[in-house]
Amino acid sequence: MAKKTNQKAGKTQKKRKVIVEANGEAHVTASFNNIIISLTNKKGDVVAWSSAGKMGFRGSKKNTPYAAQLAAEDASKTAHEAGLRKVKVYVKGPGNGRESAIRSLHNNGIEVTEIIDITPLPHNGCRPPKRRRV
Repeated sequence: MAKKTNQKAGKTQKKRKVIVEANGEAHVTASFNNIIISLTNKKGDVVAWSSAGKMGFRGSKKNTPYAAQLAAEDASKTAHEAGLRKVKVYVKGPGNGRESAIRSLHNNGIEVTEIIDITPLPHNGCRPPKRRRV
């Protein structure tokens, strides 16, 4: 088994091996502050991930369609090399860049078969925070 050494603590930790099939799932979480793209296999194990923050965007620039595009390109490049070819996309959250992330996944050689919105909506649950005055 391949071992990966952690330079900071001097410990050895096991390198996780994820089984990659041709079909998988893409989870796009678009909050008001950031966008996170996780590409997983059918079981739910993460094959590749990226976010706008990981791509070097800071502050309000993280929640832009361009940042989402770059993050999706980064994640899809890694997953494509691993062997992922088709994904079912699950989109969650109200942020910008949801469509541009999906479009970018498709343009980088990963076929999008289905798009499902799983944004959580309350059936009149908790009281919402007070309205913003800008």
